[in-house]
Amino acid sequence: MNAPVPKPWIMDIAPYVPGRAQTDDGRKAIKLSSNENPLGTSPAAREAFASASGSLERYPDASAVELREALAAKHGLDPARIIYGNGSDEILHLVAGAFAGPGDEVIYVNYGFAVYPIAIRRVGAVPVIAPDKDYATDVDAILASVTPRTRMVYVANPNNPTGTYASREEIARLHAGLRSDILLVLDHAYAEYIDGEIDDGGMELATSAPNVLVTRTFSKLYGLAAERIGWGYASAEIIEAMHRIRLPFSITIAGTAAAVAALNDAEFIEHTRAHNAQWRRWFADEIAKLGNAGLRAVPSQANFVLVLFEGTLTAEAAYKGLMDEGYIVRWLPGQGLAHGLRITIGTEDETKAVVAILQRLIADARG
Repeated sequence: MNAPVPKPWIMDIAPYVPGRAQTDDGRKAIKLSSNENPLGTSPAAREAFASASGSLERYPDASAVELREALAAKHGLDPARIIYGNGSDEILHLVAGAFAGPGDEVIYVNYGFAVYPIAIRRVGAVPVIAPDKDYATDVDAILASVTPRTRMVYVANPNNPTGTYASREEIARLHAGLRSDILLVLDHAYAEYIDGEIDDGGMELATSAPNVLVTRTFSKLYGLAAERIGWGYASAEIIEAMHRIRLPFSITIAGTAAAVAALNDAEFIEHTRAHNAQWRRWFADEIAKLGNAGLRAVPSQANFVLVLFEGTLTAEAAYKGLMDEGYIVRWLPGQGLAHGLRITIGTEDETKAVVAILQRLIADARG
């Protein structure tokens, strides 16, 4: 008896591998592998989440009115043009499902987010990888990759896993260089961590242009990774198409309550941003001091730093050495980064400990 056979493009998908939380020998470790908020979650969000526990028997509002109105008020948007889902991952899948299919091509940048090729292949489309420019988005390379079959372009800004950032001018140039029938998806999962008031103009483009979608998440700065709340903003036509394939109850009542409360907790937001800016800068400076040992920090605007190992100490050895000391970071040989570790900015103590361990590992490698 023959078993059902999956579509061939499904079997071409390399499953997503999440950041680990345990060492090889099963010990629970300090987790710096998934870019979670080291300061936890807003107290207001925790209180709102707990207060919603009396509604477990009820379905969530399938229209997510409360969340959409809160986001619209926070960011000055039209609530009717906001889509929501189970983390921004679902939004990234929804847009591929609505606008790409067999025979189409979708572009993303080398060293781009691992969900992009999964979302692309899931609908039978062909992923096209544009070369990077020293681990950063290369607009010219993206534009050179466009063919008559191109339907979408994914750009994470800041990029994951490199942390690099494309300026407002570069994003505008990219959009201007794309055909009007190509959908530009700007993934802003880490946008809240950008220094100062820098803005790539993506939300303005999503407001005014018919072919731009911006995605955001509550999993990072807001510390709500467990509740999987994501959202996106685009023209009414794009959002209407995505709603046709959206799961009807993809965000929970308690998660929604926590997200709305987190949006309005300005003190927690600013504390998180200040902490990340301080210790990201300190960490990058400390890695720069190890440059004579072959370590290099890729400039980051996110809540992590990609450290390249180009000397005697390899990324694999550093990964295992950190694990032996109870720290899990992200080693990504499957994404062409066998020579790098993506390291989340943790607490002050965690961040200092990672540097101290790397210093010891370098000394050991030198003998």
